[in-house]
Amino acid sequence: MSKRTTYTSLSQSDIAIQIERLLQAIEDTTIPAFRVTQLRPGQERVQTTRLSKYFDHIQQMVGLFDDRYPYDYSEHLHVFRQACQDIGLELSPMGLTCLNKGETRYLSTGETLNTLTDRIRQLTGGKRYQRGKVDRRYQARDKQTKITEYVDRVLDRYSRTVVVRVDLHYLSVVQARLRVEDAFADQKRLVREIERNSIFDHLTGYICSVEQGEDRGYHIHAAFFFNGAEVRSDFHKARQIGQLWEQITRGQGYCHSCNDYKDGYGDELGIGVIRRDDLDIRPKIHYAMRYLGKDTQYPRLKPVGARCLRKGQAKKSSWVTNQPIARQELDTD
Repeated sequence: MSKRTTYTSLSQSDIAIQIERLLQAIEDTTIPAFRVTQLRPGQERVQTTRLSKYFDHIQQMVGLFDDRYPYDYSEHLHVFRQACQDIGLELSPMGLTCLNKGETRYLSTGETLNTLTDRIRQLTGGKRYQRGKVDRRYQARDKQTKITEYVDRVLDRYSRTVVVRVDLHYLSVVQARLRVEDAFADQKRLVREIERNSIFDHLTGYICSVEQGEDRGYHIHAAFFFNGAEVRSDFHKARQIGQLWEQITRGQGYCHSCNDYKDGYGDELGIGVIRRDDLDIRPKIHYAMRYLGKDTQYPRLKPVGARCLRKGQAKKSSWVTNQPIARQELDTD
């Protein structure tokens, strides 16, 4: 077992995704984590299986659940945590262990991980876990529907609307130590800037969502809508927002502007200057906003009560220029 243990420290985001992959692999198989053969008292032979590689970071997976920080967990993380508690998983000088069913001896690491696998398999077959997956997919569809409706209301406000789409990331060296509460704190700082920063003069709406990707960890997808009679350059506005993001993150973040790469969208372009009477382009704009509600990039854990998606309120009448937009924010999740 010691040969397979990996001590490379992964980020909080990476560990959460490792747990999700582990549970998905357990769901898709019926094999144990390891094949353990008892040779004689105190000696065993351990052989790997197709599941074994998913336990490489098992100690960090167990250590993810720190009760000092109250989180809401995805169905995958909830089941993993519950399974660890159910079998009485402990960390000993020899590695992870738990008592056997008769509580007469401690199991070896290989036996312990097999016991953990069996318990996870039982829990993933339960109604609560299955309902959690269904609920998440429903919430994602509902979120995308609300985003589409919101975008249409904003675009109906003025004859021309400038649409800016940006992805707000963190440098890879920062991701290694970034915690999910840090991303939500930066999202709040961004919303506060929307209230008072002149960059957002003539703003008619916004959407920003905290996301979690397998490659780039925690990040924010955002869209901003401006009155096209007052704002002409979507490139300039996107770059201003990118510079602001660098300030918010104290140089630890960077911005990818979709508006800088409009040529790559071809006939599917749904950002830039949009005319209200161009209804044919609406589906393309909806498509451009799809990443703001995808169920594959949701945070696997988040601070209790935190909202992933935040957006301004689109009114039928004109927006009051000096009124703080954050106070008109829609409560979405």
